[in-house]
Amino acid sequence: MKTFMAKVGEVEQRWWLVDASDKVVGRLSSDIATVLMGKHRPTYTPHVDTGDYVVVINAEKVQFTGKKWQQKLYRWYTGYQGLKTETAEHRRDRRPELIVEEAVRRMLPKSRLGRVMLDKLKVYAGSEHPHQAQNPQVMKLGNRDIGVA
Repeated sequence: MKTFMAKVGEVEQRWWLVDASDKVVGRLSSDIATVLMGKHRPTYTPHVDTGDYVVVINAEKVQFTGKKWQQKLYRWYTGYQGLKTETAEHRRDRRPELIVEEAVRRMLPKSRLGRVMLDKLKVYAGSEHPHQAQNPQVMKLGNRDIGVA
């Protein structure tokens, strides 16, 4: 019995549609990262991109548990001294798709392969998306409803 190792271009990549309405950000993001890496398939190979494309809609309706909307801070470096900071609530009002993108990005490998995987994630604040031609199939992710506030 030989171990199967996928080769580049050998795996057919599918398109999935995920509705983020009333889903907890961390639980949803970990499930999305699993699909992007390809760990949901029996043919998963660590050094090959075996993941699928994921289209996330309604990113503006995601939830955090507890008081994270007011207490969670996003920080980034601008090139000048000091860091820019904003709360999760402010980011939801400004660019809600960035909340999901950043959460997923931090769960993927920190390498060239991880950046390729992140390119397969498409996040939209509303319910409309321009990927109807790819015919994405609906996938339910982040369904554990424990601790939703």
